[in-house]
Amino acid sequence: MAEHTKPPKIRRKDLRQPDEFETLAAVATVIDHSANVRRRSITQQMEGERVRFAQRRLVAIGNFACQLEVDGGEGTTFAVRFIDRKGTARAPLEIVSAWWPGDPVWSGRVGGRDVSIQVRPMLNGYDLAYRGIHAPVRVFTEREAELAALMPAKALADTSKLLLCPMPGLVKALFATEGQEVKAGDALAVVEAMKMENILRAERDGIVKTVRAKPGDSLAVDAVILEFA
Repeated sequence: MAEHTKPPKIRRKDLRQPDEFETLAAVATVIDHSANVRRRSITQQMEGERVRFAQRRLVAIGNFACQLEVDGGEGTTFAVRFIDRKGTARAPLEIVSAWWPGDPVWSGRVGGRDVSIQVRPMLNGYDLAYRGIHAPVRVFTEREAELAALMPAKALADTSKLLLCPMPGLVKALFATEGQEVKAGDALAVVEAMKMENILRAERDGIVKTVRAKPGDSLAVDAVILEFA
């Protein structure tokens, strides 16, 4: 009976200083821009007109977003400008860093301040940790943002009434039958994986509705073993 937990929502008030949101957004934009510059330096690329990357980015942190423009990247100095709702660019924010794609920590200067941010890549963005803040930051070009807005949100499946196989393995034993009442902590099944036997236990009280597997079955990860009423 696994439970899904949604990732925490990041709110503006969670950012303790007014500049923390802008620091995360600006650094994520520079990281994305640096990755593009790095890709253009790979040797043996096809000849032709040089690819020009979009300067403007839409950066989303939690439930709020902003637009930015970025220049530079041939060296270690970048200029990032925040765009207001009227489309007007603010004065450029100078960012200096020798960060290289793949480095786990981005270190540099943002507007004259020393900044260090832990970086983990993820789809369309970066998972950043800065001054006690842990934030998934999405970075899109304007066209990517338009297309992303058309994608329907995928709802997480409710697996609270299912016992799922946590890894590919062989069912060695089942200790529950249909209609049986179980208590939290009761052993429900044994799955063998990597020559180790794993005991799967009930996370809460319940009644077994359906048994979907039997001893000897080879199951894939997340295969349903039991269903509860």
